[in-house]
Amino acid sequence: MSVLRLAIIVGSTRDGRFCPTAAHWFAQQARSHSDFEIDVVDLADVQLPAVMTDFGAPEPAEVTALAPRLAQADAFVVVTPEYNHSYPASLKVAIDWYRDEWQAKPVGFVSYGGMGGGLRAVEHLRTVFAEVHAMTVRDTISFHAFWEKFDEDGQPRDGESCSRAAKGMLDQLSWWAGALKEARAREAYCG
Repeated sequence: MSVLRLAIIVGSTRDGRFCPTAAHWFAQQARSHSDFEIDVVDLADVQLPAVMTDFGAPEPAEVTALAPRLAQADAFVVVTPEYNHSYPASLKVAIDWYRDEWQAKPVGFVSYGGMGGGLRAVEHLRTVFAEVHAMTVRDTISFHAFWEKFDEDGQPRDGESCSRAAKGMLDQLSWWAGALKEARAREAYCG
């Protein structure tokens, strides 16, 4: 099987955010998985406009610049906090600007938060990704009370368990990404 492209989406744009720490850790895990080539997409750097253009109007430069990176991905992992029982607006904006780029590709999640560990954000994201014809994998990685779970070097305190969870999700993403890539090559997706 050829190397698959995995885009890791850093979903929070908030000042003082924890999201890059979780994304960096997961990117390290993904780089050690031989099936993937990694592209980390930090939405704080991309700065997609929150106001959508009218149908048929030209897309803003920020939107057209990100499109090829998403289109080239065979799979995605969204790193998200939980804000007010859901995910950040920056993620909704990123999802809504694109359609074809998400279609017939698998999506995994790394979430974090307080008691819920970001799992409510993930459940909301599953329905949104279903609408754009992406397929979410079952297993997720969730950090409850995240401020206690990582050390000063940005590594999970329970590294062995977290690495096993990451490998499990990456294995699922690899299987689905390979199967869906082959299917897209054989026949255009009908979405």
